[in-house]
Amino acid sequence: MTTTSSPRRSVTADELDTLRADVRAFLRDQIDSGGFVPDVDSWMTGFDPGFSSRLGERGWVGMTVPTEYGGHGRTPVERFVVTEELLAHGAPVAAHWIADRQMAPGILANGTEEQKRRYLPGIASGTIFFAIGMSEPDAGSDLAAVRTRAVDNGDSWTVSGTKVWTTGAHLAHAMVLLARTDGVPDDRQQGLSQLVVDLPHPDIEIRPIRSIDGQAHFNEVIFHDAVVDKSALLGERGCGWAQVMGELAFERSGPERYLSTMPLLRAWAGQLRAHGATPEQRTTLGTLTAVAWALRGMSLQVADELSAGGKPDVLAAMVKDLGSTFEGDLVNAIRSSSGTIARRDGGTPFERLLAQSVLHTPAFTLRGGTNEILRGIVARGLGIR
Repeated sequence: MTTTSSPRRSVTADELDTLRADVRAFLRDQIDSGGFVPDVDSWMTGFDPGFSSRLGERGWVGMTVPTEYGGHGRTPVERFVVTEELLAHGAPVAAHWIADRQMAPGILANGTEEQKRRYLPGIASGTIFFAIGMSEPDAGSDLAAVRTRAVDNGDSWTVSGTKVWTTGAHLAHAMVLLARTDGVPDDRQQGLSQLVVDLPHPDIEIRPIRSIDGQAHFNEVIFHDAVVDKSALLGERGCGWAQVMGELAFERSGPERYLSTMPLLRAWAGQLRAHGATPEQRTTLGTLTAVAWALRGMSLQVADELSAGGKPDVLAAMVKDLGSTFEGDLVNAIRSSSGTIARRDGGTPFERLLAQSVLHTPAFTLRGGTNEILRGIVARGLGIR
């Protein structure tokens, strides 16, 4: 399967600065006009299809998708700039996030021409949303233990099994599914394939899973012998494991892995500017900012390597491991240093953001692969495992 892409273009520092200024101006206008209220973890919980569509109109979704498929042919570094600003401002980007971050490059790399024409223009306009069917009740970070099966009927597939922790499945127009098309679960990575399954489907049941904050952005997805067209196969049969590993570089390395709680850090910095800071608070703020800046450099390096056509799997795993750990450390440090009581209702914007962060912290090091699994990937990459 060949990858179609626009000719690589270079981008200057001045162009990046102009792009950043444009995004900031748009977001400040949106906040001032009540378009959205900044939240932490907004790429996971901020489902706002209208906002995603507005970003699409400005060319800020599907930025790296070639123009021939409705995208904008821009570089991963330009996309990084836009993503950074959206996350730092706590914008509601969850509706299009998975489609833009992970499935656009996945379909470009592995999809048929029909699949590219069918899905990519909608992804780039911010109007087609995707979910990812990977984890299962007995196969979380250990994806090789997948048991969901797709049986080849000749002109169709019959899918049976259960996926869990599927973000946004209740709002998605399609799901990319990792299923076993050949062999048995003991075969591990062998015999796995990817399918693009359109939603809703009469034989696919979606059950919400409520988080501790009462929201239901996770789902359990049950395939009751759901029949899908033969054309649903994404890439090559039996190559699903390799394809998923390639996509995970996009999932694990992005700035969302250390910027989910950036709105909280910004709000706290604003409080300290307004009311003064103790020496200990200044030290804490400086330390958190320095760590975030170092992680930013690592994430930018991944974007640069992706621009050059590389596959920075190990560095991506490192960014996710260190970034998700930092997010939890940030929440704990601010909670301790500020002495603030987190309040979900009736408090200041800072107290509300702190309350959100406390509730979301347990998931930071779990989603996208547990940190223990990621350290194993790094160890193998370094040749010490």
